[in-house]
Amino acid sequence: MGDMKYFLGIDPGVSGGLAIVNSLGELSDAVGFKNLTETDINDWMLAYPYSLALLEKVHSMPKQGVKSTFTFGQSYGLLRGVLVANNLKREFVTPQVWQKALGCMTKGDKNVTKAKAQELFPNRKITHAIADACLIAEYARRLK
Repeated sequence: MGDMKYFLGIDPGVSGGLAIVNSLGELSDAVGFKNLTETDINDWMLAYPYSLALLEKVHSMPKQGVKSTFTFGQSYGLLRGVLVANNLKREFVTPQVWQKALGCMTKGDKNVTKAKAQELFPNRKITHAIADACLIAEYARRLK
């Protein structure tokens, strides 16, 4: 592990996930939120010594229902809370910024980011749940 650095990408959507890219640009690990408990998420986020955790900066959508907005807000709050409570170096990035930097503007089409993540990490099966998190982690690596 010597000089290896790790970058955590967080896609806070309920169907999102977490991903870790190392300083060599390899996908070290990734997981979707689907079957994770709050404890699982906390433990997973503390599994590596991060140089930077990058959380996607998002807000509720105008046409989103009250329940899904509340669930999303809970998830976002939990993720921010874990970062703050564990004093992890963290920054926030809007989808537009990281998508533009990585050349994968989705305009609402999730297949665009899934394809880009699969291209960057050909040795891993990329799912919709982890695609954005993988790309956010890669963007964090490129920032540093």
